[in-house]
Amino acid sequence: MIQNDFYTPEAQGAYELHGLGDFALEEGGTIPDLQLAVATFGTLNEARDNAICIPTWFSGTHATWEQVYIGEGRALDPSRYFIVVINQIGNGLSTSPHNTDGDVAMSRFPKVTIGDDVRAQEQLLREVWGIERLALVVGGSMGAQQTYEWAVRFPDKVQRAAPIAGTAQITPHDVLFTQALMDTLTSDPGWNDGEYASHTDVAGGLRRHAGIWSLLGLSTEFWKTEFWRGIELPDVTFTSLEQFQAGFMEGVFGAMDPNALLTMGWKWQHGDVARHTGGDLAAALGRITAKTFVMPIDEDMFFPPRDCAAEQALVPGSELRVLHSIAGHFGLFGFEPSYLAELDAHLSELLATDV
Repeated sequence: MIQNDFYTPEAQGAYELHGLGDFALEEGGTIPDLQLAVATFGTLNEARDNAICIPTWFSGTHATWEQVYIGEGRALDPSRYFIVVINQIGNGLSTSPHNTDGDVAMSRFPKVTIGDDVRAQEQLLREVWGIERLALVVGGSMGAQQTYEWAVRFPDKVQRAAPIAGTAQITPHDVLFTQALMDTLTSDPGWNDGEYASHTDVAGGLRRHAGIWSLLGLSTEFWKTEFWRGIELPDVTFTSLEQFQAGFMEGVFGAMDPNALLTMGWKWQHGDVARHTGGDLAAALGRITAKTFVMPIDEDMFFPPRDCAAEQALVPGSELRVLHSIAGHFGLFGFEPSYLAELDAHLSELLATDV
């Protein structure tokens, strides 16, 4: 195991580990004693019908959801709902290459699919809390992939679904983009075939990884208007593009574990609900019975609204609700109050819809 302070409760906020036992994977192999890192907010009611499941996105944890999206008076209100944020397998908190040992440690960590994540989440909710039906599944980016997987794989268990800034089927553009991200890590001299002694051995690769995210994760308008000047961190105000790049982008991604990023990257590249229907995307999305709001971000260069709209048209009874953020895909971090107000309004409407 490798210690990495980025993945501690001090850095990410409180969470609990729940063991699912030996977990067989769709691509073959088993994760012994799979542990899911989970943060919960609110109280499950007696009928067990007020539960909301939130899966995490690439590189993300429950922290952003807790800090940015969940709160009393918000759509995701813990005084009304039991909100369960589940860190995806391999994200650094749940069982991941660097925090386990034995036959699945580091470079030996097996291939994990979006389907594996959702099967594990379903098992967790059912075994730990007796939850058989969810009022809502909502997630952004890779969390949107998992939201679609939930709605297609378990249509009877999902009453409402809200995929934000993500697609049900990986696009060729995203396959290429994700490969570029992965190549920055595996081409680093310190990579050592995935058997590095510390994430700092791959510092150059992590820095280049952050650079690619800056190019496509943030929009051209974000950079052109110098929107970064209005982003504040504790004790930090950014005064130059270079300072923002080093202090925010490289600072965040530079703290992460390379094998965790690769595990999630491979999973992202293979996200496709049409696996359930022999490659027929329309048939897969036609299985969805949840009331669904598909919510792309207007400036997103990974998951542009046109790609999301094409899938939304295949989901029975769904609606397209475009969100607006100058930050593009990284609008998910909630830099703009206007974005958060839009999202809250849409989620509140969705949660108020009879199903």
